[in-house]
Amino acid sequence: MLAWFFLSLLLWLGQAHGLVPPQKVELDADNAAQQLSITWDGSQATSFDVEILRTEFMELLLNETVFVKLDPGTGRHRWNWTSSVPLECTSLSVKVRSRDGQDVSEWSPQEILPGMDLPDNARAQMYPATKVVLVGSDMTFCCIVAEGQQFGSMWYNKTRLNETMLSRRTYAATITNQSRSKPSGTNVFCSNEKTKVQTADAGAVVFVGYPPLPSDLVCETHDLVSVNCSWTQGRDTNLLGNVRKTNYTLNERTCSIENKQMWCVLDQWEGNWTLVAVNPLGQFKLTDTGELGHRVRPPAPVYVAAQVVQAWNASVGWRWKTEGYKTLFLICQVHLTNQWNNSTQTYTGLGLNSVVLKDLEPDEDYSARVRCGSQKNFWKWGEWSSPLRLKTKMDRPGAPNVWVWMNSDDFGHVLWKPLTKRESHGQISGYDVTIWSPEENIQQAVPLPRTTHSLPINVTDHGTTVTVSARNPAGVSIPATIVVPRHILDDEEIPVSKVQFNSSGFPVSWEAHVNASCGYVLEWYRTGCVRDCLVEWTRVMPGHTCTAVQSDRFLSGVRYTLSVYACSLEAPLLLRRWHGYMEEMAPSMAVPGLSLDQKGSGVQLTWGQIPLEHQRGFILGYNVYLTHTSNLTLLANITDPQLTNFTVGPLDLGSYKFTVKAYTAAGEEEGVTGFISLKPYTDWLILEILVSLGVMTCFLALISVFCYRNRKWVKKAFYPEIPEPKLPGDWGGTQATLVVKPSPHSMVHIVENPDRESSKEALVTLPEEDEDGDSEGPLALRYYNQVVGEDSSPERRQCSSASSVGSGDSGRTDVTYTGIQTSASSLAPVRPQPGAPGQCAGDGGYKPQMQSVSRPAEPQTGPAEPPELGSFGGYQPQCSWKTDSSDPEDVGLDQACMGSPTSVTSSQFLLPENASSQEGKENLSSATTWFHNFLTGKL
Repeated sequence: MLAWFFLSLLLWLGQAHGLVPPQKVELDADNAAQQLSITWDGSQATSFDVEILRTEFMELLLNETVFVKLDPGTGRHRWNWTSSVPLECTSLSVKVRSRDGQDVSEWSPQEILPGMDLPDNARAQMYPATKVVLVGSDMTFCCIVAEGQQFGSMWYNKTRLNETMLSRRTYAATITNQSRSKPSGTNVFCSNEKTKVQTADAGAVVFVGYPPLPSDLVCETHDLVSVNCSWTQGRDTNLLGNVRKTNYTLNERTCSIENKQMWCVLDQWEGNWTLVAVNPLGQFKLTDTGELGHRVRPPAPVYVAAQVVQAWNASVGWRWKTEGYKTLFLICQVHLTNQWNNSTQTYTGLGLNSVVLKDLEPDEDYSARVRCGSQKNFWKWGEWSSPLRLKTKMDRPGAPNVWVWMNSDDFGHVLWKPLTKRESHGQISGYDVTIWSPEENIQQAVPLPRTTHSLPINVTDHGTTVTVSARNPAGVSIPATIVVPRHILDDEEIPVSKVQFNSSGFPVSWEAHVNASCGYVLEWYRTGCVRDCLVEWTRVMPGHTCTAVQSDRFLSGVRYTLSVYACSLEAPLLLRRWHGYMEEMAPSMAVPGLSLDQKGSGVQLTWGQIPLEHQRGFILGYNVYLTHTSNLTLLANITDPQLTNFTVGPLDLGSYKFTVKAYTAAGEEEGVTGFISLKPYTDWLILEILVSLGVMTCFLALISVFCYRNRKWVKKAFYPEIPEPKLPGDWGGTQATLVVKPSPHSMVHIVENPDRESSKEALVTLPEEDEDGDSEGPLALRYYNQVVGEDSSPERRQCSSASSVGSGDSGRTDVTYTGIQTSASSLAPVRPQPGAPGQCAGDGGYKPQMQSVSRPAEPQTGPAEPPELGSFGGYQPQCSWKTDSSDPEDVGLDQACMGSPTSVTSSQFLLPENASSQEGKENLSSATTWFHNFLTGKL
C-alpha cells in the first residue's frame, strides 16, 4: 500500500507540473541498416530528450533533443537513430524524457539493447559480417574476442587498423573512403594476442561497388508484331551474386538477363517502355517511345543460295520467315569477300528476295552475305544472313606484263611476269612468244611451258617486235606487244645520278615525255650483272613522273641500276638512269695493288680501284695513314674517288709503313699496308745539272737573239770596219786589162838538224829556180817541211811563219817561205826605205810576214790545214813578228823585219796576234769566222 501511495504521489506531482515522463519505451534494432528505432507513449509533448549510452562502460553516445509527433495510427511516438557502429558490437542503454522549453519531465526507465558481447556468447565474432557499400564511403568494424582471450589486431585486407575499445571484449576500427573492391569482396578479420593473422579468430567481407546506371534503351520490332528492347549496361557495378546483382524490369515485367545480353522481349507493341534497374546500392530508370512503322529491323534472310553462276556475274536468292516482308519495300546489301578484296553491293525492291551480283572475277571463290532494311522510314539494317560460298567459271587470261632487257647490243632477254590468280582467270597452261623482224620480214613463234617466264633473244634489227600470249583451258589471252629497245651503257647518252633509299624505297622522278602514250616503265637490276640477272620492272601510268621503287629482294651493300623508259608504240626510250644502295656498308675488300715508290725524298703511293661487288657503297674517297706499330696517323683524306695515287714527302731517310683505306658513307674498310725504306736519292743531282744546263742554254739563246737583232750595233761596237791601206802614187789612171802571169816560185829547202831542240823554229830562204815565164798556169807555191838548226846564220834567217804541221816520220818540221813573188802587173813596186823600221829586208817583191810563237808547237799527226778566211785578230803593223831565235843579235833584226802574214789579194790579216799554238789558232779561227759571219748576217 505504501508503494502505491508514493507512485500515485509522483503522478500527481507530474500532472501538477504538466509534463509526464514517456511510458512504455521500446527498442527495435535493424542490424543490417545499423538503425535503432525507439518508440514510446503516455505524453502529449512534441519535444523529447533522448540519451544513449554504452551499457558496460556507461559511455555517453548521444544526448539530443528531438521533435517527434504523435503517430495517429498507433498513438505512439517513434524516433530512429542510425549508429556508425554495428548494433551487435555492445549493449546500449536508452532513456527518454519529455521537454517543454526549460521544463523537463523525469527520465523514463532505462531500456537496454543487449549486444553480442554478453558473457553467455563466449565465441569470437566480427560485425558487420557481410556488407555492401558505395565506393568512397566510410565504415566501422568491430571485433568481439572470445571469452577469456585478449585482443590482438584487426586487418582490412593487408592493412592493419587502429582499434578503439568499446567494452571488455569489443574493439572497433573505422575505414574511410573505401575504394572499389574485388568482385569477391574485401576481407576484414581480427585475432587475439596468441593467434596469428593467417588464422584469424573472426572475420567479415565487405563489397564496395556502384548502383546501376544503364543507358541507350531502344525498342524495335523484327516480326512487325512483337517488340524487342535493348540497352547497354553502362558502368560496371562490381557487385555479383543473386543477392547483390542488378535486376531489370521492363514495363514492370521482369527481364531475364543471360550472358550480359541486355535485351528484353514483349509480345505486343505498346509504344511506351520503362526500364528499371535495381541493386543493393540503388536503382535507375530509362524510358523510350516509338511507332511500329518507324522501328522495323528485319531479321536475317534464310535459305540464301546461288541460282546462276557465270565467269563475271552470279544470281543469288533467299526467303523471309515473316509474310509481312513480302509486301514491304526493302533495301538490301550483299557483301562479297574473296582472298584479296571485299565489296558491298546495294539493291532495292518490293519484297526483295533475289539479286544479280556483278563485277566478279573468273575462277574465283567468293563468300556472300545478305542483310536488309525498310526502305521507307529506314530504321536500322537487319542481321546478316549465313554466308553463301560460290565459285565463278574460268575465262581466257589477261595480257602478260612484258619487258625486254638488253644486256648487249645484239643479245637480250624477253621477260614477263607470272600472271596472278586474279589475272590468269584459270590455271595457266603455257605461253606463246612471237619474234618478228620487219627488216628481214622473219617471224619466229616459240611455245613455252607455264613455268617459264623469260626467253633469250639475239637481235640484229632493233626494230624487232616481240609479242607474248598466255593460254589456259578457256582460251588465249590478248597478246602483249613490245619493240626491242636499244642497249645503252652507263653515261653513254644519259648521265647516271645517285639515289638515296628511304623508308618508302628509292624515290625517283623524271621529266615528262611527249611520246609516253602508254606511260613509263621503271626497270632495276643489280649493277654490273651481265648474265642470269634478276631484272624487275614496274609500269607507271601516263601523267605520273615520280614514284618510289620498293622490292622485297633488295639487299644491303648491293648497288642497283634503275632506269626509266618512255612507253609508246615504238621502242621504249631511255629517259634517265640512277645508281643506289638500299643500305650502304663499308667495303668488304681492301684497295688492290698498293705500291710504294721513292720519288726523291718522298714516297708515291699508288693503288687500284676496288671491284664493284666489293665496294658495298659509293666510294667517297681514301684515307692515307702513317703506321706506327698499331697506331695510325692520318696523313691525307682524298675526297676524289677516282684519284688512286698520293705522294708523301719530303721524308727523312729510314723505313716507313703506310696504310690506305677506302671509305663509304658507312665507314672504312680494313685497309692495306705497304712498307718502304728510303735511300739517298742521286737523281736530284742529275736533275740540278740538267736544270742548270737548261738555264744556261736559255740564257745563251736570249743573248744570241739579242745580238742577232742588234748585230749592226755589236759589229760597230766590237768589230769596226778596218780601212784599207793607202798606197803612194797615182792610182787614179785608167785601168787596163790585167794580165796575170805566174811568176817563178821559190823553192823551199829542207834542213834537218837532229841536234836542234824541238822547240826552236826558223825560216831558211833558198835560191829561186827559174820557170817558164810564159806559163799561163796558176801561180804554184810549193811548201816543204823543214827544221832549221840552231847554227843557221842570221843571213839565212828570213821572215818565217809559225804555221807548221807535224810529219809522220819526224818529230818536228818547220815550213820556210822563200821567194814568194807577185806579178809585176798585179802590184806596183814599192820601194822600202833602207834602214827604216818596220820594213823587211830581202829580195824585191811582196813577202807575207808571219808571227812566230814564243813556245814550241805541239806535234801534229796529220797534214797542216791552211788558216780559215777571217781568222784574224785585227789590224797588225808589218814587221812586228817575233823570231824564235835565242841569239841576242837576231832580236833586233827580228823586230825590224818580221810582221803578220796577209793575203795577197786582201788587206785582212790572216793570223791573230800572240797565237800560242796550232790548236789555239784553229779554235780561234773557227770561232772568229762564225762570229764574223754572225755579225754580217751570213748565218
